[in-house]
Amino acid sequence: MKNASALRERWALLAPREKALVAGATGFVALALLWWLAISPALAVLRGAEAQHRTLDAQLQRMLAMQAQAQQLQAQPRQGYDEAVRLLETTVKQKLGLSARITIAGDRVTLALAGTPPDALAQWLTQARVNARALPSEARLIRNAAGTWDGTVVLTLPPR
Repeated sequence: MKNASALRERWALLAPREKALVAGATGFVALALLWWLAISPALAVLRGAEAQHRTLDAQLQRMLAMQAQAQQLQAQPRQGYDEAVRLLETTVKQKLGLSARITIAGDRVTLALAGTPPDALAQWLTQARVNARALPSEARLIRNAAGTWDGTVVLTLPPR
């Protein structure tokens, strides 16, 4: 209260020109604060909205594609353990040839790679996931000088 009354007294002592300048400066500061705190951030969001909308649309399309793929997988009939193992062994021979060796222990499938082409490995992993419903759980891969993969990939089969 003391400060308010002191300000009123000081205001009353100011000349009309000084009052106009103080009022103008106060208005300018108020407008600047309004701009920095309210209008400018809103305009920045508005400017970035179109790019963010495109990004979100692309993410939505990828998610819808993954949803469709998941629904296709769920619609497939369940395979038995023996059928899944047979499919994995067959596809290793077909896709990876002599560059890979498969070892099966329970629900874990270990694929040892030696000079396996990246495209062949990617195709095999896709087939293993889709046909045998095997999911990669570990991967220790090294790209050699020839641009092929050496190492191991461990997959987990679905429960029996």
